[in-house]
Amino acid sequence: MTDRLVVEGVSRTFAPLRGGAPVQALEPVDLGVADNDFITILGPSGCGKSTLLRIVAGLDRPTTGRVLLDGHEIRGPGRDRGMVFQSYTLFPWLTVAENIAFGPRERGVPRPERERITELYLRRVGLEAFRNHYPKQLSGGMQQRTALARALANDPAILLLDEPFGALDNQTRALMQELLLGIWEQDRKTVLFVTHDIEEAIFMANRVVVFTARPGRIKAEVPIPLPHPRNYRMKTSPEFQELKARLTEEIRVEALRAAGMDAA
Repeated sequence: MTDRLVVEGVSRTFAPLRGGAPVQALEPVDLGVADNDFITILGPSGCGKSTLLRIVAGLDRPTTGRVLLDGHEIRGPGRDRGMVFQSYTLFPWLTVAENIAFGPRERGVPRPERERITELYLRRVGLEAFRNHYPKQLSGGMQQRTALARALANDPAILLLDEPFGALDNQTRALMQELLLGIWEQDRKTVLFVTHDIEEAIFMANRVVVFTARPGRIKAEVPIPLPHPRNYRMKTSPEFQELKARLTEEIRVEALRAAGMDAA
């Protein structure tokens, strides 16, 4: 199978500040993401996983290497990639419906089709009753549901998510995980999802890519053979707990290394 997204030898070094040494965030990384794949990138804080996602999004340029999407090198942002951040990035002057319709409107989708798309995603994220609300009138979970719908409404080739549920409370986070996974199980979008939460990484993914401490590189790629559809009860299964124990050990070693400590 041909990979839809190909990361070839991508590294990133940031220029020094005030006479300090350059900071290498990423060592050369090679990664292939197949069509319809759901990959989570897991690693300790500051390991470069968000840097890699920003490069794939076209928001940053690699120091070395390149990223190909459907055979074309990424050189900047594009509508073929939908991005959802941890911070709420909605347009505050637009309603929920207007935020969702923004991408289709910008690319000239006729009004009837634009309205159909907006209604579809309002329904899919459960916000029909809030279509005319502004972001400041929404909870954090509602804002992220709107952000997810806005990204999907533009029909991207790949969906990029940078710790999108990190600012939510535990219960809302769990519900958002199920919402996104349900949409993926129906649409099979190609997804690259950055997280530092081990349970989230396992529950969401077909494959977990583990990063080392900075400078980040791929330490392990762990297939997740858990069946679909998935629900929250799966998190207590022996299979899930076995994967969690393995990944906890992988991340613990890197977190200790990042802190300058030896693993016990």
